[in-house]
Amino acid sequence: MTDVARHYIELAHGIEQHFPGYIDAYFGPEDWKPEAMLPLAELARQAEELARAVEGLGPGPRRAWLKAQVAAMQTTLALLQGEALPYREEVRRLYGVEAEAVPESRFEEAIAGLEDVLPGQGPVPERLEAFRQRFVVPRERVGEVLGILLERLGERVRGRYGLPREESFTVELVREQPWGAYNWYLGGYRSRIDLNTDLPTHLYSLPDTMAHEGYPGHHTEHVLKELRLYREQGHAEASILLINSPECVISEGIAVKARAMVLPEAEEAQWLLELAGYLGLGVGRAEVEAMQAAVRQQRTLKHVSGNAALLLHEEKRPEAEVLGYLRRYALATPERARKSLEFITNPTWRSYIFTYTAGGDLLDELFRVRGQIPSGTDRGPYASGQIPSGTDNRPYASGQIPSGTDNRPYASRQIPSGTAAEPPYAEAWFRRLLEEPVTPGMVRAWIEGKEDYEAGV
Repeated sequence: MTDVARHYIELAHGIEQHFPGYIDAYFGPEDWKPEAMLPLAELARQAEELARAVEGLGPGPRRAWLKAQVAAMQTTLALLQGEALPYREEVRRLYGVEAEAVPESRFEEAIAGLEDVLPGQGPVPERLEAFRQRFVVPRERVGEVLGILLERLGERVRGRYGLPREESFTVELVREQPWGAYNWYLGGYRSRIDLNTDLPTHLYSLPDTMAHEGYPGHHTEHVLKELRLYREQGHAEASILLINSPECVISEGIAVKARAMVLPEAEEAQWLLELAGYLGLGVGRAEVEAMQAAVRQQRTLKHVSGNAALLLHEEKRPEAEVLGYLRRYALATPERARKSLEFITNPTWRSYIFTYTAGGDLLDELFRVRGQIPSGTDRGPYASGQIPSGTDNRPYASGQIPSGTDNRPYASRQIPSGTAAEPPYAEAWFRRLLEEPVTPGMVRAWIEGKEDYEAGV
């Protein structure tokens, strides 16, 4: 198995030499990084050889994960060699999900719903932007607020998920990037979290952003997978993180759900109220709760960027038309619309946009279908957050804590407090996603009640 993992890592570095940015992080053996740049045709041959080697492994989650990842690597190599794929096929072959357009009627319904939520009179876009301006954090204080939020979130997450004591992060403010925030995983349980300040920073968005990038999102996932898969179980392939691959869908799904897993809205409102007072923004509880309602109403609008990408790359609409679409349906200012367009035109990120919505939607469906208390189970103990001893483990993760997992946070067999926003077993599924090699196809199989790791891969 070590030979397959080494081959996988060497191939990834070979692709990186032709496609800078393909490797998101690497913390494995330095001597596994090839020095010479190989031709794309040779890398494609090696990818075929690696795919055959993966097929020869014993069945299980590791083979299923590698199979999906290597198939995506082959797609990247095909694109680099000039193969022209239809945009939807590109998304499907890279990420294992479908690039689906959302009807504009859903966006119009969401925008209409803002009429009853936003203060003031007049057109919704202008009212929303005016309301947003009341939550702008002065640039010189953004770093301070990020530190406060990350520390508070970390207090909820470190013991709960068993993070190693040496885990840590730094925060930097950056400019001129296509993304809004980014977690750079450095290995050794360390991250650097960058926040792009090209656009104004709004207080109401920061708890979600810091949960997404830090606790219990990207930083937490990468720390736990380094610890469990690489350090404890010796899965060397877990020491490298690749962009444009199915693992990104799972990672972004985790990050999209992160805030709700540890910070219910009522507590988030209290945090925002305290920070607004600390910053002297002049907003009270009514304004904070109204903004939370506006954010909820706009959740459907997260699909607008995917629709815009389809217009641009599939229908070949001009950029000016795509900008207008973003302004109309995402309620974006001209500056925000241009930033969104910059992301979906970037060669690295042009198809990545679907990982956020597809990942979040997959986890929503998993939690909805498999996250409920089994029928016929006495609900009394669940009211206090406890999993009754003797309960059938299959529905639990199938709710089960994976064998060999350090279960310190579960020693009392309690689901920690703060999970009321999600179904009772969502916590166990979330932990499983944080610690195991998982593909979108595997999640779809779980939703269907299957435990076949090869299903959908």
